[in-house]
Amino acid sequence: MKALINYLLQFGNLNPTQIDLVKSKVVFKEIKKDEYFQEAGRIPREIIFLIDGIMRICYYNNKGEEITKYFMQENRFLADINSYNQEIPSTEYIQAVTDCSYFVLSKNAMRELSMTIIEWDNIISKITAKGLADKVNKISPMMSEDGKERYLSFLEKFPNLANRIPLSYLASYLGITQSSLSRIRRNIR
Repeated sequence: MKALINYLLQFGNLNPTQIDLVKSKVVFKEIKKDEYFQEAGRIPREIIFLIDGIMRICYYNNKGEEITKYFMQENRFLADINSYNQEIPSTEYIQAVTDCSYFVLSKNAMRELSMTIIEWDNIISKITAKGLADKVNKISPMMSEDGKERYLSFLEKFPNLANRIPLSYLASYLGITQSSLSRIRRNIR
């Protein structure tokens, strides 16, 4: 719980009563490796704060190929924010890459916090803006890099992730085949 509260406090002030209110609205959950937190076609009704583990956000392209958009690791909020806000079915899957534990804030809990804590919407807005900026900063540089450069950039930005996720997911994220990734890894050792 401390990690969640500390994360929120980076984006705004909450007094002890407000912190207790947030704590009362949060539900602890766990999910096993390879299980889905969210599936495409469903309207998301929860936001999670990942405490332990790695999740990936993926979708299927028009050829039926599974594409990994990005990975999310500990101490971050995670949601398909567009589908959540607009209450429309998601086009993405959120899957546990490892066993994960997380806190859940339901849509009703978020609404209650918004109506009770004056600063809440501002805090959430800042967190959302940071999340979107982080996503753009991860993806944009990759567009002009070849597979080897993308892999080396990934290792530089996420040194503790590479050994925790399956090669097939990493290759999909990097936009290369698994055999190309294996060759790149062999050549840089």
